[in-house]
Amino acid sequence: VVVVFCTLGAAILLFVTEWLRVDVVALLVLITLALTGIVSEEEALGGFSNEAVITMAAVLVLSGGLQRTGIANLLGSRVLAVAGRGEARLTAVLMLTVGLLSGIMNDIAVTALMLPVVVSMSRRLKLSPSKLLMPLAFGSLLGGMTTLIGTAPNILVSGLLQDTGNEAFTMFDFTPIGLCALVAGVAYMVLIGRRLLPERHVGREDEDPSDAQVSEAYELGHRIFTVRIPHDSALANTTLKASRLHPALGWNVLAINHEGEPRLAPGPDAELRGGDTLVVQGRMERYEEVRGWGSLELLEGTPALDGLESDDIGFVEIVLGEGDLAGTTLFDVEFRDITGLRVLAIAHGRRREARLTRLEALPLAAGDRLLAMGPRAYFGFLRALDGLTAVTPLEAQTAAETYDLTRRLMRVRVPAGSGLSGCTLAETNLRDACALTVVGIERAGVRIVLPEPSVVLEEGDVLDIEGRLEELNYLGALQALEVDEGPAPKMESLQSSTVGIGEVVLAPRSEITGKTVRGLHFRERFGLSVIAVWRGGRAYRSNLRDFKLKLGDALLVYGPRDRIAQLHRQDDFIVISGTKAEPFRTEKGPIAAMIMGAVLVTVAFGLVPIWLAALCGATLMTVTRCLKPGEMYEHIEWKAIILVAGMLTLGLAMETSGAAVMIADNVLMLLKPMGPRAVMAGIFLVSALAAYVMPTAAVAVLMSRIVLSDAAGLGVDPQSAAMCIAIASSCAFMSPVGHPVNLLVMGMGGYRFTDYTKVGIGLMLVVFAVVMVVLPIFWPLAPVAATP
Repeated sequence: VVVVFCTLGAAILLFVTEWLRVDVVALLVLITLALTGIVSEEEALGGFSNEAVITMAAVLVLSGGLQRTGIANLLGSRVLAVAGRGEARLTAVLMLTVGLLSGIMNDIAVTALMLPVVVSMSRRLKLSPSKLLMPLAFGSLLGGMTTLIGTAPNILVSGLLQDTGNEAFTMFDFTPIGLCALVAGVAYMVLIGRRLLPERHVGREDEDPSDAQVSEAYELGHRIFTVRIPHDSALANTTLKASRLHPALGWNVLAINHEGEPRLAPGPDAELRGGDTLVVQGRMERYEEVRGWGSLELLEGTPALDGLESDDIGFVEIVLGEGDLAGTTLFDVEFRDITGLRVLAIAHGRRREARLTRLEALPLAAGDRLLAMGPRAYFGFLRALDGLTAVTPLEAQTAAETYDLTRRLMRVRVPAGSGLSGCTLAETNLRDACALTVVGIERAGVRIVLPEPSVVLEEGDVLDIEGRLEELNYLGALQALEVDEGPAPKMESLQSSTVGIGEVVLAPRSEITGKTVRGLHFRERFGLSVIAVWRGGRAYRSNLRDFKLKLGDALLVYGPRDRIAQLHRQDDFIVISGTKAEPFRTEKGPIAAMIMGAVLVTVAFGLVPIWLAALCGATLMTVTRCLKPGEMYEHIEWKAIILVAGMLTLGLAMETSGAAVMIADNVLMLLKPMGPRAVMAGIFLVSALAAYVMPTAAVAVLMSRIVLSDAAGLGVDPQSAAMCIAIASSCAFMSPVGHPVNLLVMGMGGYRFTDYTKVGIGLMLVVFAVVMVVLPIFWPLAPVAATP
């Protein structure tokens, strides 16, 4: 019991803090219970073969077939088109439409499908998207309560009912209570909830939603200006990538005007020439900061090599093997943060010539030799890392000769009046701005070797720098750029039939959450520039290279429209505007509808078990080419499948160990003297509050095991209790992390965490009231005595 409780507590902690992905937590739970012998090997793996898990996967494929053939989009867009212009009426029609669709489709798929439709419609009708997107998400959650296949908790509690010797639910057993909850929830949102929602400005009604409204929403106007490259500039005849305008100044070059001929959305290989005018998007303040640095004074000679090492600081050569580092970059693996060492050079394989510039983005390979510098105490730590075949300390002179460091070391002085004075090394961003690495600082005769990023520079400091002289020239060229004081061009003038802006949001199954724009190599992979990110009700337009993306973020991208269109085929993104969506297979629509109808009918009349009917339907979706074979696996939420399998194992362990009965006796049994209605109220509220911080599927499994293990002792009917748990587990309205659909609309709606709590708590109480009133009408709260 102790092990089970500790495992449960650790799982809840990890769910709440989100330190690990939910599927990883589930796997850790499964492994822990198997290693400790709490469950047998067969029981540990039993979750993956559970009928409920198979049903969930098959239903997701069925939902994908309806999505790919355009059935849901056709119904949704047609209904919304006749809903009128009133906010209240549109809210009601929207929620009822997605609610009914969610009864037969995955709620995430419905929300993702309708998201672009709702945003486009809200802008055309001069309604803030924030007034409609939360109702969209809540409507899909309410709709999932209406049928057995509507949402994962319904499927799971039905399967657990059967496992405990009770009769499982049929397809439409949830419909009476679910429909009442949907209607009551719509009424609440129309009368009260929509008035609590924030409002986001969207521009004028007569504008094209993909142009000025989007630009205004992201407040791009005051961040776009023009600069001119002098004819004698060191930037002339270099490529846009080599100019370092983006890493140094944070500028996105939107257009290059050469002799009156504009080139929109230039690529990294675009050539710059003297006299060119660049239209850039970024912060003018950053440019002023760099200009304020003044001219760094280059001193004769190079730093004394013996002065760059000490008893604490030294050089080390690292040889890579076949391991996790191969195929990645130093930036991807956060090498400096993990090891505390700075890589000064990389030599590929047996080649003697080493690469000394822009090392963080260089793909690593087995056999590469890395020259690093840092605390000697960290060298031993390197030997414990996987994928390293050799770690060899080097003397400074040996390191310099082997990697030809002398041609890369120089000394510069911070001039009097320089804006660098008073800045920390981290704030100067010299490494990104000029590819210069400060390896030492001499101040008043004292040398600081390998200074920390927090060291503050002072006038007269002599910096020992690893870098190229050309980079200093580029710094002077950046400072000499001429800013046009005239009116800035509008974003609309920088678009054409082939170039434009697009809005995309991170998909619920996105694998790029937690990664940075730079770490994704976004420009290189997709040929697009990220010019703004919308999060938490505000737009971010600066320092986006190192912006860690989160689920719910909305990205504004700029570039060729065909490249934006290609994002439709990426599982990580949902394109909201800027290009037409990938065409549906409408000719397969009737077939997909018939397959889904056949599944519903066979299950409703009990002709075959639900898992078998859903599996047959999913197979037919692929056989009839409603879904391509590879797409079948794309629509299965593998994280959810692994989560459920792991939680089923934990639920079984709680039951067999007696932990479930112990929780029921010490928590819910306190309500037994007040009657079955009070017990049912307690079950609902505990489940709903748990869904505030935990995945709904996990809540459904754990609460079902706790309650069904001793339903008779609690004085409640097992089926009624299971129904109550399923509905309550789906009440994930009060936080954005409660369900992926909430996160999906968070960015585009400009919502904050408190918006969900403010609106969602009332909706949860409405559903609670519906369950308390309607549940006893269709399902007896107390066990029915057997007829003698």
